[in-house]
Amino acid sequence: MKKIRLILVFIVVMKTIVSYGQSQPTNPFGLVYGEAITKNEKGKVNIHPVTYKLNGIDIAANVYTPADYDSAKKYPAVVVAHPNGGIKEQTAGLYAQHLAERGYITIAADAAYQGASGGEPRHTDKPANRIEDIHGMADYITRYAGVDTNRLGVLGICGGGGYTLKAAQSDKRFKAVATLSMFNSGEVRRNGFQNSQLNTIQERLKKASDARAQEMAGGKLIYAGVASVTDEEIAKTPTDLYREGYVYYYRTHAHPNSTFLYTMSSLLDLMTWDAATDMELINQPLLMIAGSKADTKYMTDEAFPKATNAKNKELFVIEGATHIQTYWKPEYVSQALTKLAGFYQANL
Repeated sequence: MKKIRLILVFIVVMKTIVSYGQSQPTNPFGLVYGEAITKNEKGKVNIHPVTYKLNGIDIAANVYTPADYDSAKKYPAVVVAHPNGGIKEQTAGLYAQHLAERGYITIAADAAYQGASGGEPRHTDKPANRIEDIHGMADYITRYAGVDTNRLGVLGICGGGGYTLKAAQSDKRFKAVATLSMFNSGEVRRNGFQNSQLNTIQERLKKASDARAQEMAGGKLIYAGVASVTDEEIAKTPTDLYREGYVYYYRTHAHPNSTFLYTMSSLLDLMTWDAATDMELINQPLLMIAGSKADTKYMTDEAFPKATNAKNKELFVIEGATHIQTYWKPEYVSQALTKLAGFYQANL
């Protein structure tokens, strides 16, 4: 009976989420978030798919321009970094579009080795690459017509939030730094989610080392993560982050370029990295946003106090929101955007 109840609850949740999910499953720009742009119209926010080179790799990105955009004028801009496993067509695009509606030129790009961007092996997920992706978005958008280079902000979501903290420590082109549902990829890959794998760190490092040796010898790539999941497996998943994440990425906001996979050898870099180190180097205004019910909130709580030199530092908690719900649920997205808009307006 308990098993049946779990499945029934899952079905009810799915029906609720789907109504806010893929409003345009055949969107011409590939966007899978609710209320996504379907065509460029004069006088409205427009989307511009672009590509550029970053260290020899082709990067696929979307630039959003505000309503009545005039390239002869000057606009503030915001770089948006997507979650782990995510792509520009999901929540990163949703926030980029809504910030453009508030007058910002925004960019959301697929990480190198992921999504529609180039790079081999596919699904390589190394912190140095993700941080360089954020620097690269800044490189591109600061040369975009109409961007005021002195008013550049950055927003990192989930894993993109952790990488944003690190990028902003050194990249002072970012005049205002924000994170949403920050996920410290290094800490979680090393210690396990909620420190659940502390006893297997050395064992997992050995697996990563062996995977790299096999790659270098020309052998088969070994991947970590989840390639697919059944409804029953989703219903049985105990943590909100992964259960709701599976629904988001594999059901309501699924996209062929989005995957939970990453190369096992990436763990050599991930497990020795931490988003919350050297936080005192952030001297820009800092806003960190997390849901009160997010089982990932502990990562934001750990990092925030360490930003001892940040200006106008604020931790904003969205009451009732889980981690994944900040990606799509209208009432929580609205609260996050209102806070972000006020933050960028005050600091850019």
